[in-house]
Amino acid sequence: MKIYASTAEIADDIDCLIYSSIFSSDEEVKKICCLKINQLAKEKGIYSASIHNLYMAIGNGKVSGFTVPAINIRTLTYDTARIIFKIALEKHVGVFIFELARSEIDYTAQRPEEYTCVILAAALKEGYSGPVFIQGDHFQFSQSKYAADPQVEIDKIKKLIKESVDGQFYNIDIDASTLVDLNKQNLLDQQKANYEMTALMSEYIRSLEPKGVTISIGGEIGHIGGKNSTVEEFEAFMTGYKQRLENKNIVGISKVSVQTGTSHGGVPMPDGTIAKIKLDFNVLESIGSVAREKYHIGGSVQHGASTLPNDLFDTFPKINTLEIHLATGFQNIVYEHLPRTLRNEMYEWLKVNCAKERKEDQTEEQFFYTTRKKALGPFKQRLWELSEIEKEPIRTQLYSQLVFLMEKLHVINTVEVIKNIFNLHE
Repeated sequence: MKIYASTAEIADDIDCLIYSSIFSSDEEVKKICCLKINQLAKEKGIYSASIHNLYMAIGNGKVSGFTVPAINIRTLTYDTARIIFKIALEKHVGVFIFELARSEIDYTAQRPEEYTCVILAAALKEGYSGPVFIQGDHFQFSQSKYAADPQVEIDKIKKLIKESVDGQFYNIDIDASTLVDLNKQNLLDQQKANYEMTALMSEYIRSLEPKGVTISIGGEIGHIGGKNSTVEEFEAFMTGYKQRLENKNIVGISKVSVQTGTSHGGVPMPDGTIAKIKLDFNVLESIGSVAREKYHIGGSVQHGASTLPNDLFDTFPKINTLEIHLATGFQNIVYEHLPRTLRNEMYEWLKVNCAKERKEDQTEEQFFYTTRKKALGPFKQRLWELSEIEKEPIRTQLYSQLVFLMEKLHVINTVEVIKNIFNLHE
């Protein structure tokens, strides 16, 4: 695969630009290639944007009828993003988000600036134009590290936020739900550390905003994989959160993530299949209604959804779920269609490098399923350099599943919604 050897060679070849911006051994070449992609994107009317105004329009009853897919791309990012933009153009999809979680940034070896550059390059390659929504997902507080030294953990989250905003992530989800203390009797006390930290980070995010951008901020009231959320918990969170921002002239959150019974990635059974879960749609519907009617924000967000049964997805727009996060299902498609030799090599790497993460009662299938995301960073270049023939079955299945999800979530033919929100009509 061609890589620019010097800055003097740099031209307008998108494939070469993006590959060189990531894998060149020359830091100056990497920097110039990324700047070139950003320049070309700007010239073509492609730009990173906040979805805040759309969510506030939904919160005020002006827009409805769909659930926004927020897609975490852990590997083959350029290929996957190209597929998403291709579908967007074919199906007139306007509302979709690319995202990356705090943990994913590390184990996939994708820093925010790089991730944005890849997304913009994919848009250029496919001939897409308009706003592109890129989101920092689960900027999550570590409960143990916060308990040991709150300021150290606060500073780490702030550093990540700064890097992400500088990298054009104009949508950020703060997850301090890990700090909720269910041992407290009073709901306000249970949510105290959560709303305090979410308010603190909201204020910090607002201090970093580029001119003309109101970053979309998400909060979270229930830790994914834990106890299901309630309306009362949400109202307690919002009461404390709003009090913290009172008289500061600070725009607050535009959505809230809740726990409905799911877990990230699903729960693998001994044979490697995913356990069936009981998802409580009433949680999403009731909290979403209160979010819109009482607080005039977009509504509730569903995490850990990509491994749910396909027949559940059309329920989300029916109950006005605002946003749904999709990650592991796409990773699974990649692994299922990888050349066997490469997949086996990645699994052997896991046996050596993630051995301490294996639980005593886990089968080998369970161990691989729960840890294989950790191999994506170390094998990033190998995966990128798969041949077109090797990538074809992966692309075909990703395309099929993404079209299916976009149809079920009712985001087909939503491009006019975005044009109206962003005043893009000529």
